[in-house]
Amino acid sequence: MMALVLFGAVLWGLGWVLGVPIRLRALLLACLWLGVVLAHLLLPDAHPFRLATGGRAEPWLVLGGLAVLVLGYRWMLFALRRRAQARVTARPPGLFRPVELERYARHIMLREVGGPGQKRLKEARVLVIGAGGLGSPALLYLAAAGVGTVGVIDADQVEASNLQRQVIHTDARIGWPKVHSAAEAMRALNPFIEVRPYEKRLTEENAAALLADYDLILDGTDNFDTRYLVNRVAVEAGKPLISGAIAQWEGQVSLYHPAEGGPCFQCTFPERPAPGLVPTCAEAGVIAPLPGVVGSIMAVEAVKHLTGAGATLRGALLIYDALWGETRRIGLKPRPGCPVCGGSGKAA
Repeated sequence: MMALVLFGAVLWGLGWVLGVPIRLRALLLACLWLGVVLAHLLLPDAHPFRLATGGRAEPWLVLGGLAVLVLGYRWMLFALRRRAQARVTARPPGLFRPVELERYARHIMLREVGGPGQKRLKEARVLVIGAGGLGSPALLYLAAAGVGTVGVIDADQVEASNLQRQVIHTDARIGWPKVHSAAEAMRALNPFIEVRPYEKRLTEENAAALLADYDLILDGTDNFDTRYLVNRVAVEAGKPLISGAIAQWEGQVSLYHPAEGGPCFQCTFPERPAPGLVPTCAEAGVIAPLPGVVGSIMAVEAVKHLTGAGATLRGALLIYDALWGETRRIGLKPRPGCPVCGGSGKAA
């Protein structure tokens, strides 16, 4: 009997070495067990095989029963584990898990947001262009606020010089693609959202298809070519655009949405500034906390737009001067004859 049990153990180990699926190995042992039991039930008492395997069927039946109990217990544990995992990972449409209700409690308490507003955030899809200075705080706060789907597009890698202001990245992730570094931080902050990283540049060829899948666009890039491209594609698709910019000690933010009566970005900035007039952060420098302030304002405007809370910056440009602690708000209007939106304030 022990020789046959040892033979079964050798078969199991050999199957494990050869990579045979566990179900097939279990089936093979079950067939071996069934053969032995049938032999004991059908062969004469004095048959050599019966004598060599214990002489009676009862020990084999007990062994089989124990195996069934063990396998049944393992199956029950596996089923309970799967059910518990399903409760954690399932995302019923429009419903919040208890842990999410606790997470967003401070939002839900706000009269201007409440449960309906938080539900709109959960169902929203926001694309952030650029995972740099402005994108870093915007992405973190969109994730923390519970925006259900956040996309981020950037082709650059994390560099040591970024870490002075791009707080979504870490020293350990120098050399990573910025979008994957940002996605890592966002998922660590809020595992209940979907993050979509796009490691590429926004171009004429991919912009329309990419923006079409989102409800709101945040542009945190630092060059006018990309800003004009994003603005044009957003206007064509009827998508609202929150655009921010920073330089040295000053930043500005506005929400451009011609489809709802506001101007577009090109209404406000009809022509590129002369070379050198608006230097980039790499050329002129930037104070570390400034992107955090302006990027956070972009995130606030996104939350307000998505939930319908308060008055957004549509039709207004907010300028923040960190050096002198001043904030100015300038009214904006559609520009007649704008080549992008037509200046009617009702494009797309």
